[in-house]
Amino acid sequence: MKTSARQLLDDLLDPGSFVSWDRAPIEVAAGPEYRAELEAAAARTGLDEAVLTGAGLLRGRPVAVIACEFGFLAGSIGVAAAELIVTAVERATERGLPLLASPTSGGTRMQEGTVAFVQMVKIAGAVAAHKAAGHPYLVYLRDPTMGGVFASWGSLGHMTFAEPGALIGFLGPRVYEALYGHSFPAGVQTAENLYRSGVIDGVLPVPVFRRVAHRVLNVVCGRDFPHIGSGRAETSARDTKSTAAEPNFEPAAEATEKAAAESVSPAWTSVVLSRRPDRPGLRQLLRRATDRVPLSGTGQGEADRTVVHALARFHGRSCVVFGHDRSGQTRENTMGPAALREARRSMHLAAELRLPLVLVIDTAGASLSREAEERGLAPEIARCLADLVTLDTPTVSVLLGQGTGGGALALLPADRVLAAAHAWLAPLPPEGASAIVFRDTAHAPELAVAQRIRAYDLHADGIVDRIVGEYPNAAAEPTAFAGRMVSAIAETLDELRDRSPAELRADRRKRYRRLGLPQ
Repeated sequence: MKTSARQLLDDLLDPGSFVSWDRAPIEVAAGPEYRAELEAAAARTGLDEAVLTGAGLLRGRPVAVIACEFGFLAGSIGVAAAELIVTAVERATERGLPLLASPTSGGTRMQEGTVAFVQMVKIAGAVAAHKAAGHPYLVYLRDPTMGGVFASWGSLGHMTFAEPGALIGFLGPRVYEALYGHSFPAGVQTAENLYRSGVIDGVLPVPVFRRVAHRVLNVVCGRDFPHIGSGRAETSARDTKSTAAEPNFEPAAEATEKAAAESVSPAWTSVVLSRRPDRPGLRQLLRRATDRVPLSGTGQGEADRTVVHALARFHGRSCVVFGHDRSGQTRENTMGPAALREARRSMHLAAELRLPLVLVIDTAGASLSREAEERGLAPEIARCLADLVTLDTPTVSVLLGQGTGGGALALLPADRVLAAAHAWLAPLPPEGASAIVFRDTAHAPELAVAQRIRAYDLHADGIVDRIVGEYPNAAAEPTAFAGRMVSAIAETLDELRDRSPAELRADRRKRYRRLGLPQ
């Protein structure tokens, strides 16, 4: 039997010490079927979202806590749940409290699509800010913890533990089988195996984790306890309306490729076109660069041939370039943990050289294998997100073709995001989303529309800033398309050139903090 969020808090915290920080969840767009699912989940669990947040005492020490409830739509994280999590992380940071997070989740809430998927960026950003402020962040993974939750805030702990026997991994076994026609290797996605592989720090029942967390905080924080909160203003019941001040937000710029917007194609058409083997990729963009200097590997003995990184100049604008190489990807050869470590090398190189970073997204998804799980694929995605949202140099992300899963999300959170007209971004390939929602792959075209994955939907939702046209598609005009995209990159680098590191970080935080919230 799975441990509920309330039981976890009862076992972890001193009796009677928990004080809720939760507010009524924000309203999200929901059709009749999804609304009925939310109401049924609330009736079943007694909660109004998939997380509980608040503060309490752990052996007398004030701590902030976040606990997922798997019984509420499989603990999936959508816009409302993400807002509760981020608000709690920010509150813990403001009050100087250690933060203990206990995810259990199937991952992104499929009913909300791509806008739910990108919420992992702002959660990772809030956690990164909490850690940068010098406050401890401990994670206790419960059964199961999968997908984007594991690949973001579930993998950013200073120390990470898991409950015995917990299923932990990047992609759920059912979706893997639906996509590949056979079962995932047994025994890989378990807490015990990930501990043996060095991905997590230990496998402990909750009472033992309570003792270990107490010791960790004694070492890290000493015995001077910060105050738990502001006193009687806090309540153990959810308020009927959120009173949190909303940060300022500058809406995404209007697309400059107006002609492209006049010929919007259905989402599934874009998916099909993005998978054409003759579609131009990152290498075609680099051919239009000057003074190219290719780089290879992590610098620590690893290399992944599904990615490319280089120093380059686009129309005279110097930058570090990193991205997916569609020519190096096959069904059997997809990006693994080393590719993400190469991405982080590019991020650090850009920061050290004070050069802008250009990231190119064009992937059918990260590797789904025993090796990838055991070598820390999900934690590397999480670290990429945290590094990008805190980078001190201008960043431009280019959604060039396919944008599947965490391997795509890891390169997304930039100062500006450009997208080819037939590019798309989704938590899973549409076939995988169909396997979760309908238990088949036949509904993939329908899910591609419902999840708002295509470039024009991403622009409307504030995820993409500018769409670069395809006439009628990039494969039909590879040279002209590559020229337009390189020009758009150069123009965007000019826009960001004079921004200070503090301005970049602040604006980036506002941008991703507001994604998915009512405007």
